Amino acid sequence: MKTIDLCVPHPYSPLIPAVKAICEADEGEQLEIILGDATAFNDLKEYLAERHIGFREIYDGEQMRLQFVKNGWS
Repeated sequence: MKTIDLCVPHPYSPLIPAVKAICEADEGEQLEIILGDATAFNDLKEYLAERHIGFREIYDGEQMRLQFVKNGWS
C-alpha cells in the first residue's frame, strides 16, 4: 500500500499532492492518503464518491485517512 502523508504544512491545498499521487499510481495499486485538513478530506471523499470509488475512512485523533484501490480511473 502506498501511503501519502499530507499532515505536514503545505504552501497550497493538500488536494494538489493527493490528486498528483492518485494520477501517478499504477492501476490496481492500493493507496492511503493521510490528511489533517477536514475540508480537504471531505473534498477528496466527494471526488472519490462522484467516481463511484469505494473507500475506507479511518479517524485517528486529528488525522483522517482514506484507503482505496486505483482501478482504471484518475
